Amino acid sequence: MKHTLLPLLLLIGASAMAQDRMTPELLWSLHRVSGDGVSRDGKYAYYSSKVTDWKTEKSVVHNYRINLADNTKKEWTTEAGKTNLQRYDKAWYANYDNLLYESTDSGSSWKEIYTGLQDAENVWVSPNGKYVAFSKEVLVKPMLGSDIYSDLPNTTAKVYTDLNYRHWDTWEDGKFSHIFVVSLADGSVVKDIMQDEAYDCPQKPFGGAEDLAWSPDSKGLVYVCKKKFGKDYAQSTNTDLYYYDVTTGKTDNWTEGMVGYDNNPVFSKDGKNIAWMSMVRDGYEADKNDIVVMNVESKKKMNITAKWDGTVESFMWSNSGERIYFVAPFEGTQQLFDVAIPYSSSAGTLVNIITKGKWDVNSILGQSGSDIIVTRCDMNHANEIYKVKTKYGDMIQLSHENDDIYQKVLMSETKLRSITTTDGATLHAWVIYPPDFDPAKKYPTLLYCQGGPQSALSQFYSVRWNFQLMAAQGYIIVAPNRRGMPGWGVKWNEEISKDWGGLPMQDYLAAIDDVSKEPYVDKSRLGCVGASYGGYSVYMLAGIHNNRFKTFIAHDGLFDLKSWYGTTEELWFANWDIGGPYWKSPVPTSYDKFNPSNYVNKWNTPIMIVQGGQDFRVPIEQGLEAFQAARLHNVKAKLLYLPNENHWVLHPQNGIAWQREFFKWLDETLK
Repeated sequence: MKHTLLPLLLLIGASAMAQDRMTPELLWSLHRVSGDGVSRDGKYAYYSSKVTDWKTEKSVVHNYRINLADNTKKEWTTEAGKTNLQRYDKAWYANYDNLLYESTDSGSSWKEIYTGLQDAENVWVSPNGKYVAFSKEVLVKPMLGSDIYSDLPNTTAKVYTDLNYRHWDTWEDGKFSHIFVVSLADGSVVKDIMQDEAYDCPQKPFGGAEDLAWSPDSKGLVYVCKKKFGKDYAQSTNTDLYYYDVTTGKTDNWTEGMVGYDNNPVFSKDGKNIAWMSMVRDGYEADKNDIVVMNVESKKKMNITAKWDGTVESFMWSNSGERIYFVAPFEGTQQLFDVAIPYSSSAGTLVNIITKGKWDVNSILGQSGSDIIVTRCDMNHANEIYKVKTKYGDMIQLSHENDDIYQKVLMSETKLRSITTTDGATLHAWVIYPPDFDPAKKYPTLLYCQGGPQSALSQFYSVRWNFQLMAAQGYIIVAPNRRGMPGWGVKWNEEISKDWGGLPMQDYLAAIDDVSKEPYVDKSRLGCVGASYGGYSVYMLAGIHNNRFKTFIAHDGLFDLKSWYGTTEELWFANWDIGGPYWKSPVPTSYDKFNPSNYVNKWNTPIMIVQGGQDFRVPIEQGLEAFQAARLHNVKAKLLYLPNENHWVLHPQNGIAWQREFFKWLDETLK
């Protein structure tokens, strides 16, 4: 009797623990784990865990060190909040409050070695400890009235004579991020190595320390820069890698003639080779991302992933320099791969997939023996640190920052479903089910439209578009890997360009129609939601859905392509994806067939519109035009305006307000 009772009691206990459903407040309270690297001897992995109090919008960060021999964790701190830690064999470096510090005892004690880091960012000490490089804003072309007219310090005027006058969420102010190199022996500035140039390094708006790499011998550094200005900058993706020789002051372009994106330069540990991520075509920001390796002495280059049918997200050299490990989308997930070095172009692809499973490998932290340390998440779990056994791809979880919360949260089942499209292709869609899903019941169902448009729809875990949270409110979510998504081959990924409103829309409709055949889907309660290109998809589907959907939600979506072309900033994107300007002859098809505003007379379904006030990628008029059009057509509508948000929602209380309004709208129009 005791033996049969014990398993029953354990089952009841486990069930009692897991009774909570994910809520917006709980989601924003999760620990956000970020990897900080692996020690050079491979003994330790470092990571940070950020906890945000959504009520105060203040965050606390804890730093941890994992002993990779026994997987034990210890909280690790630096003195006085020192940040930007670099760990070399003999010395560690950190900066805090405009000062640079050095530690020779693994962070136990620190000494001040340089005081000139006022307004410096992306601080990077050379491997030999003799130089420090950093980026800093420099006024090159006055554009603010207060800079142009010294006697008008309070004017808010801005004066522009060319494009790229604003980017992402920031107006141009005439200052450009330059790289400075300082000799730590005497503290003298060696050079602003980009002096008088109206160019940026790191690249704005998202570039960081990865845009600069010291050579292992400390004789020079490589930096990423797009040396174009004005309308040329706004229409090109051509970044190059420039090598600056510290001793001679000479700069060479190592990627001259390579006209696409070239970024993320990383030297092999012996310094004989350098690798970087590269795209072939100028103006195509979602081109196939390959890894190019160059011999530093001979300058001979080789694209080592050219024959592989995929696109790279990030990579890392192996300690031996004989392999490169990289992360890439793969069939609705992101996995860890490797490729051998040296590489024979005649041998075809030598790419090998290491991990396989229902998860996303997000980043590579480093190597420990034959193991690789990564971050990983899935649709039910936020990022944690994992160890990958490279021989078989087995994964061991090392950090457990959210285990206590997840033990009490009911999980959703996720399935990848195969669907035949209208043109006979095979589409794969993630279907996410509510916790305690009962196939005998009927559920309201949401079609999720991914942004990008060429970004992977994988096992990601977002603080905003969170499938676990949506499913916890009682919805089934259908998330199709429609045309334009990586992980299913380069051809599939490219089939969306200049066809935004064509086959991708048919893919969406095929997916929701297929899943709606299931008896547990309530076809009278279908909704459609999405942001960015997903918001465009919502606006487009609102005019062509033939009464399939009962409600729509669009966030920062493109409503009118003509007005969007006239106000967005990265014109290379618009030129490639929709075919160019509306005054082009002949006029690109997108402005006629694939422009949501042309179909507004067919809108007859309630729609909620979300718009960020600081979004310069999809500017404010897109959301306002859509809301105004809906109401003037007597369509039930709601406008959620977030004046201090860009293309994303970054403030915790705005995020929670967004989610509350999101589910309130669904309650009003779908349930």
